[in-house]
Amino acid sequence: MKGRILVARLDNIGDVLLAGPAVRAVAARADHVVLLAGPRGRAGAELLPGVDEIVEWCAPWIDPEPPALTGDSVDALVKQVRDLRLDGAFILTSFHQSPLPLALVLRLAGVPWIGAISDDYPGSLLDLRHRVEEDLPEAERALSLVTAAGLRLPDGDDGALAVRHPLPDTGAFTGETPFVVVHPAASVPARQPSWQRSADAVSALAEAGHRVVVTGGIAERDLVTRIVGAARADTDGAGEIVDLGGATTLPQLASVMAAADVVVAPNTGPAHLAAAVGTPVVSLFAPVVPSARWAPYGVPRVVLGDQNAPCRNTRARHCPVPGHPCLAIDAADIVEAVESVKAVKAVNTVESLGRTAESDRGTAIRAGTKPTGGVT
Repeated sequence: MKGRILVARLDNIGDVLLAGPAVRAVAARADHVVLLAGPRGRAGAELLPGVDEIVEWCAPWIDPEPPALTGDSVDALVKQVRDLRLDGAFILTSFHQSPLPLALVLRLAGVPWIGAISDDYPGSLLDLRHRVEEDLPEAERALSLVTAAGLRLPDGDDGALAVRHPLPDTGAFTGETPFVVVHPAASVPARQPSWQRSADAVSALAEAGHRVVVTGGIAERDLVTRIVGAARADTDGAGEIVDLGGATTLPQLASVMAAADVVVAPNTGPAHLAAAVGTPVVSLFAPVVPSARWAPYGVPRVVLGDQNAPCRNTRARHCPVPGHPCLAIDAADIVEAVESVKAVKAVNTVESLGRTAESDRGTAIRAGTKPTGGVT
């Protein structure tokens, strides 16, 4: 499929990053790739290789704080899409989202060919109605759609997550290496450990001899400050803890994570950003959505958290169980998990000596693709 192709992913940064392999498969054949992203995902879209142009629109059927759907807002998108002179479009969605509202808008804009994953009958809204098995990792789910249209990743592309390079130099932020990143916040409250649990983890990592860099967005600055303050008090200067709450842009955060030995994070966009720069992840994963679909993809990882807790598969935004027990993870278990993924990273590095940097990264990715328990 050549020409001008739109790829839509209208939710969060992590979801957009997980669409990266599908976007690159489209870009390998298309003359021009437009990514339609929501305001919560645009920063991720700006990091994706293969994207030539970004259009931003907030979808009222996807955004968690949706604006009103008005004729004027739809008309504006229709005009914008019509002016793109598209030859086709892929609508990427999660299993609980419908592609059909956007497909209708794209048809009104005159898009001649549209493909999407849909269990619902699409009528004339889709030219390709693709179906997938349950619990397919989100990156593979999206890639399967474009593959069904005959588009494949180019030779040498291993299908891992990726970001544009070069990334900015953040050595002045992080200080000397090595270090471990702890990113305590999540965009969905039900997926975020308590501040005290995060502080305990930072303290335990520092006491185990790790330099710890604690990251967070601007809205999370107070949370990070509280965690870092408590952890420093607990360790009484036993280890170095760096506060980067609110200090980085998304490209800078990607650079910090690329320099880290390991990233510790809940199920949120920065966990997928860590995977996109090839860094192992200790995932503090609340089972409100399945880890098989949304755990960090393509890197060595350990998934912690009670995956059979009562909140399992509820898709809750706020924890429905008092005390948030699924993320009551012992700090010692986090330290042990960090050491285990560091060991996998070290083995992959040694085994890849003499290879190119690209083949080295591919080896590490293949080592972490399929979960088998423990480090995957």
